[in-house]
Amino acid sequence: MSEQSKKIPCCTGLLAHVDAGKTTLSEAMLYCTGARRKLGRVDHGDACLDTHALERARGITIFSKQALLQTEHLEITLVDTPGHVDFAPEAERVMPILDCAVLVISGTDGVQAHTLTLWRLLERYQVPVFLFVNKMDLPGADRAALLSRLQSQLSPGCVDTAADFEENCAMCDEALLERFLETGTVEDSDIRSLVSRRKLFPCCFGSGLRLEGVDALLDALDAYAPRRRYPAEFGARVYKISRDPQGSRLTWMKITGGSLKVRAPICYVNQKGESVEEKAVQLRRYSGDRFTAIEEAEAGMTVAVTGLTGTFAGQGLGAETPGLPPALEPVMTYRVELPPGKDPAVVLPMLRLLEEEEPQLHLLWEGGRIHVQIMGRVQLEVFRSLVKERFGLDVTLDSGRIFYKETIENAVEGVGHFEPLRHYAEVHLLLEPLPRGAGLEFASDCSTDLLDGAYQNLILTHMAEKVHRGVLTGAPITDMKITLLAGRAHLKHTEGGDMREATYRAIRQGLMQAKSVLLEPWYEFILTLPTETIGRAITDIRAMGGSFSPPEAEGAFSTLRGSVPASELKDYADQVAAYTQGRGRLQLALKGYEPCHNTEAVLAQTLYDPEADTENTPDSVFCAHGAGFTVKWNRVPEYMHLESALKTEHPPRIISRNLAPEDKELEAILEREFGPMKTRLYRPPETNSVPEPVSIRPPRQQYLIVDGYNIIFAWDELAETAKTDLEAARRQLLDALSSYAGFRKHRVVVVFDGYRVKGNPGEKRPYHNLQVVYTRENETGDRYIESLVSRIGSNYNIRVATSDALVQLSALRSGVLRMSARELREEVRLAAEEMRQHFQKT
Repeated sequence: MSEQSKKIPCCTGLLAHVDAGKTTLSEAMLYCTGARRKLGRVDHGDACLDTHALERARGITIFSKQALLQTEHLEITLVDTPGHVDFAPEAERVMPILDCAVLVISGTDGVQAHTLTLWRLLERYQVPVFLFVNKMDLPGADRAALLSRLQSQLSPGCVDTAADFEENCAMCDEALLERFLETGTVEDSDIRSLVSRRKLFPCCFGSGLRLEGVDALLDALDAYAPRRRYPAEFGARVYKISRDPQGSRLTWMKITGGSLKVRAPICYVNQKGESVEEKAVQLRRYSGDRFTAIEEAEAGMTVAVTGLTGTFAGQGLGAETPGLPPALEPVMTYRVELPPGKDPAVVLPMLRLLEEEEPQLHLLWEGGRIHVQIMGRVQLEVFRSLVKERFGLDVTLDSGRIFYKETIENAVEGVGHFEPLRHYAEVHLLLEPLPRGAGLEFASDCSTDLLDGAYQNLILTHMAEKVHRGVLTGAPITDMKITLLAGRAHLKHTEGGDMREATYRAIRQGLMQAKSVLLEPWYEFILTLPTETIGRAITDIRAMGGSFSPPEAEGAFSTLRGSVPASELKDYADQVAAYTQGRGRLQLALKGYEPCHNTEAVLAQTLYDPEADTENTPDSVFCAHGAGFTVKWNRVPEYMHLESALKTEHPPRIISRNLAPEDKELEAILEREFGPMKTRLYRPPETNSVPEPVSIRPPRQQYLIVDGYNIIFAWDELAETAKTDLEAARRQLLDALSSYAGFRKHRVVVVFDGYRVKGNPGEKRPYHNLQVVYTRENETGDRYIESLVSRIGSNYNIRVATSDALVQLSALRSGVLRMSARELREEVRLAAEEMRQHFQKT
């Protein structure tokens, strides 16, 4: 096929509230384009896209599936999604791959609560939308009234494609309107631009069952659907995982750049954080339950790929970036009761296969029991059926409980320190509240001068890899930004899991300080019922702790709109049907998480003790005298090695001439931080004081204490030598320092760490004019240097040469000068240069 005649790929989603006739419309679209020779029907059980036995038995779509059809210019991949509210996450997860969507609305029901949920999701993912108002052949369907409601409830950009279309399109954009007034026409490219920018939403009216208005919808898609341009570099977005009847794992993806060929390697990172490279064994293009194997998938195509074992829904491959986290989440948690004799630990990996394929099923392992988070009653029944069908297990579920979350009201700094013997890490994090529904955000505001970038990335990974629990009920945290402010690692002692432990403890310690808020799921509801029963409904909603707008009366019925806690609804839909004799209807859509309406009652029932939760401890571990010890979370700031990164700002003060009270306070602070001061702060002499005689002390001996191994591995030439001959590197360092010490007339002590040498008694011996110390087993060089400084610091001018942050901190606390490895190297170089010049002169 020539380039000019190639059709443009267009991935189009079909979305609707339940019973809007979405699957019927998909059958009509396939039939009208010639993709199917026979018109299938849901009630006949022969619909092309409802192929699963559960779907045909219930007459609803449960799993998203795709079919291929063609128009004059487009090759359309039609993705049919579930319409029932319990399976809304299945509809959401296909939205990131859509070029456009057709939102189907029942002409007799109009905009429903779930329609508004879908509309908000389409806006979140910036998907261009066409609307098809179905069932217009039924009594009560009023075209003009429906269009007016669409414009008021969804967007003023909803425009009927059959009446003054171009003029109404021009009204959606000022620049286009000016051109229309000048020329009297609107180009198709201008309309496509409006659709792509979500300023225009073309509306078609008809009946999928009677094939009315279907051709008009197809023509609108062909003319106005966006034409995407894709980059040359390979990229793909994974939106679904499934298994074929033979058990082969299928990774469903849309190619978003370049192309993918059979046997081509794909590199990605799995959910364990492991880098994986695997080959695409087979590329399948499905239409219904049948597929065609192809050799190459081009940009814009959706394919099912075999051979990939660790991919997951929402993943970006190649140049494609990760997608947004899902907005819809289950609100109920159920305990899974297994048949007698079945081990939960054995069954859990089996159920994980279902979780992988259906991300809206969230499996939890708590106290040796399996729990599952599910959207609602219908999904619960489907879950039981799938477990029975796939694994032959007849499971039951308990009555369920609400899935709570927690957030904070104020910003706090959390500190985590992990320092058992021969380990070290300290992490400072800023925890800040975010708006409702924002989820969790992670960032770093830490200088690489303070903490290496590799450690910072590791900390960010640890922030995101775990479900962090709140301190009120142990529920997951949300709506929070966590920023790395500062951190510290040790050159020799920081190991793989140290930063993880410090990060977890920092988050938990911050939560213990913050003012926490318990969140619960809320539903938006639309309650339509006979006007004579509206009083009962208002009383019920108020008793549930809900809120609502004034009732809207229309004929013999009234409509109540508002929001209510999910925990209070329970079987209220059945109650509505009972007290209205079947004439009332309750529609629900998840609003999101809001502050709990009965926090105290929930806390009293939960009885959660955050300090007793050993898997999520807020305490830190410090080290002293060769052993680690635990410090309670509220005393961690007294022990932490880094200063608080949250500086408290005070207004400027005018300092009076008499500073005595302030001096005392300042001295007390300095003495607590650095020990007793060697020289007191200046004070004006008292009136009656007698001046003491002045004497000039001779200069004190200069002492240099060198952290030997730290310097060796900090100087490039010594580090290179140490790779093959550590003894030679030691000799080179000692020779350089010996020359330096002789020329500068300094006394130099070089300390080498021997704490890991079994049975090492330690050794002190001279090397020319140096004193060399090898510490004994279980005695670190850091500790020896600290001890030596404390013993001789008052008698000599001492400098400590090291780039070890802990040794530098110890030197600072002892009142001696610090010198980095780079500074020592420069001093040694300058001394050598001066020696050379001196010898040249003499």
